[in-house]
Amino acid sequence: MSENDLPANWIRASLSDLGTWAGGGTPSKSEPSFWHGSIPWVSPKDMKTEFISDTEDHITPTAIEQSATRLIPAESVLVVTRSGILERTLPVATTKKPVTINQDLKALTPREGVRARYVALGLKAFEQRILKDCTKSGTTVANVEFASFLRFELPLAPTEEQDRIIAEVEKQFTRLDASVEALKRVQAQLKRYRASVLKAACEGRLVPTEAELARREKRDYEPADKLLARILKERRARWEADQLAKMKAAGKLPKDDKWKAKYVEPVAPETSGLPSLQSGWTWSTIDQLSSVVTKGSSPNWQGFDYCASGVLFVRSQNVGWGSLQLDERVFLPHAFNEKESRSVLADGDVLLNIVGASIGRVALATTELAGANINQAVALIRPVVPSLGAYVLRYLLSPLAQQYIHREKVDVARANFSLADVSEMPVPLPPLSEQQRIIFEAESRLSVGDAIELTLMSNETRATRLRQAVLKTAFEGSLVPQDPRDEPSSKLLESISAAVENKSLTKQGRVKQTTAVPKMKATR
Repeated sequence: MSENDLPANWIRASLSDLGTWAGGGTPSKSEPSFWHGSIPWVSPKDMKTEFISDTEDHITPTAIEQSATRLIPAESVLVVTRSGILERTLPVATTKKPVTINQDLKALTPREGVRARYVALGLKAFEQRILKDCTKSGTTVANVEFASFLRFELPLAPTEEQDRIIAEVEKQFTRLDASVEALKRVQAQLKRYRASVLKAACEGRLVPTEAELARREKRDYEPADKLLARILKERRARWEADQLAKMKAAGKLPKDDKWKAKYVEPVAPETSGLPSLQSGWTWSTIDQLSSVVTKGSSPNWQGFDYCASGVLFVRSQNVGWGSLQLDERVFLPHAFNEKESRSVLADGDVLLNIVGASIGRVALATTELAGANINQAVALIRPVVPSLGAYVLRYLLSPLAQQYIHREKVDVARANFSLADVSEMPVPLPPLSEQQRIIFEAESRLSVGDAIELTLMSNETRATRLRQAVLKTAFEGSLVPQDPRDEPSSKLLESISAAVENKSLTKQGRVKQTTAVPKMKATR
């Protein structure tokens, strides 16, 4: 349907024509008595629902009298006009009771014959066009240019047809909402399933233990305590080789072995509060299993800026739950790696988010990330035995590790899990061959869940598109049948126009009885 192709009896009306628009304000926070009332006070944080009947904050009648806010009647339309969220979406809601609003919202109280819910649905139907045409860019916080917004035109149906459209949209949305809720229940079940698989894996209940198989097959096996002893020996040997290389590069070869005393033994696990393990397993720590436990640095602190190419810089948003999210990539000059060489990534490194809301997310570095670097919110764990990385990854994703992380983290301005906490984290270590079976079985089971998750995400996206399709059809006039008995919208607009003109004349003190046809834009 073309821009001007509307059903008979429909017109286009600017938002300014549809009713009375009002702004809001914030009563003084220095007067606590203002904030102990029963009148809902709406701010952008409350605009996460389609209908507003209550809010987080409430004010008193005195607060209204002594501030810029005002009482907005029920069946009004609220629109967020200043918020960072306007970069993505336009929050719109309909009031179910009288409310007040803050300065980041505007409210429309519709004129007689214009339904608030109809306008709210129309704003969502044309959401992306409004955001494109009516929002200001380049400001600190995204905001709607209100004059442009008021000029924006909505297709206006006759009042009776508005009611039919609202009823049909609500029916369709109810069905879609029920489907989405069902999808969310399945997603919650999948999350519990993943957690149960990883919990069983790290408790030795996912596959037969190596000790059990060895007894059954009447053979020997290497228990985890022997594996750990080998890892610790290799860990020290690597440190010594690294120190010798550094001394050789500096032209200062040692005369004796006293330098070896500088080796710092890794933190051993505190097992007094830990559960017992399966036969053949042992408790270890991240520190014992790793040759490197470190974190990255901020390029701003080091005097570097992002550039078009160079060193891939991995930030906390790139570390997902078990996988890397590299859709958004930034790069730093190669000189950054020279200055921050300790946090240069290698294939098989384990990356753990240790700061902020994403704390606990973990992923494994692939060959694609070799030579990349990380920021200060990401910890790098480099296992002594590379094959350990896959097991450590699954362990860090398990409920046991996640509970430890969130128990030990420090909540200050931002949640923080220190490198010392990372190093000291206890790890239940199975025999090496059992680790391999655990990883294979866990991946096999989790891949089924991943496939289901992709289907669910696809259906959720489809539901969102269907909602928009319902709105598009509604405002093209194709969702419900037209009734020739409906009063044309042009009559509605004429009454609106007359009311606007009479109000203007009253303000000028020139009210006169007139039968002149109002001069108002009304296009088909």
